[in-house]
Amino acid sequence: MDTQEKIKQIVRKYPVILFMKGTVQFPMCGFSGQAIQLLKACGVDSVHTINVLEDQAVRQGIKTFSNWPTIPQLYVNGEFIGGLDIMMEMYQSGELQQLFLHA
Repeated sequence: MDTQEKIKQIVRKYPVILFMKGTVQFPMCGFSGQAIQLLKACGVDSVHTINVLEDQAVRQGIKTFSNWPTIPQLYVNGEFIGGLDIMMEMYQSGELQQLFLHA
């Protein structure tokens, strides 16, 4: 299975998934840590994470898959939401919280 197919299957499998550097317990960059904090602030208990530092193919492949150059990347119900900047804008406007009422 190629990397794009692997990513597609992962995105379809989990209702909320964050491709990040590190883990929920040990984020390996400030942006990933902030993304986790935003999700927690929205009351998201069950976020599946993929540590892109463990797999270089996924680390590069997710950028191609989403056509988004940075990590972290959030997907909800199979839909690409965005990176941290988009997450923060959505949180400030209340859109991110609304998104999880239906996730």
